[in-house]
Amino acid sequence: MESLRQILPVELIGPFWMGLQILLILVVAFVLQRVVARSLHSLSERYPLPPQLMMPLRGGLRWLIMGSALLFVLERLGVSATVLWTALSGFVAVAAVAFFAIWSVLSNLLCAVLIFTVGPFRIGDVVELVDTTDKPGIKGRVIAINLLFTTLVEMPETGGALVQVPNSQFFQKSVRRWRGSDGLPVVGESTSSDN
Repeated sequence: MESLRQILPVELIGPFWMGLQILLILVVAFVLQRVVARSLHSLSERYPLPPQLMMPLRGGLRWLIMGSALLFVLERLGVSATVLWTALSGFVAVAAVAFFAIWSVLSNLLCAVLIFTVGPFRIGDVVELVDTTDKPGIKGRVIAINLLFTTLVEMPETGGALVQVPNSQFFQKSVRRWRGSDGLPVVGESTSSDN
């Protein structure tokens, strides 16, 4: 310590030690990350583990180690661990609320992709969403399918109004379907799906 005081001015000794501690934290985190990665690699060679399991596990452990190192570095710089955990938990809570708020939109987008790829019905088909077996649901001819809604025109006997049905409803309820303009069930195909 005395030799360090002779080399550096007194006001630089504190920042020097702090920089040395931060460097040591980062080096230990890097070495630990490499050891964990090599251990996982040897584990995957010894046992037949699928790469689909090892890749996210390796990435998750790497982020955990480097995130912990970042927390230690910030603590050395004077940021309180309580403040960090409060900020992190607040961020996670806001992200969870935002994800919950847009879940229905994401669900409708995914269901639109499924409608386009699987093709449970097409434009021009007559579909009926069945709430229960004894109560009729929404019935109409499909006139448009977009990323959020499927637009039906109700049958003339029920008023002929346009109805926009969220795409996710077609995967949550039973659906009766009649192909084309005749309004008759298609022979040989199931007329309801229950998801």
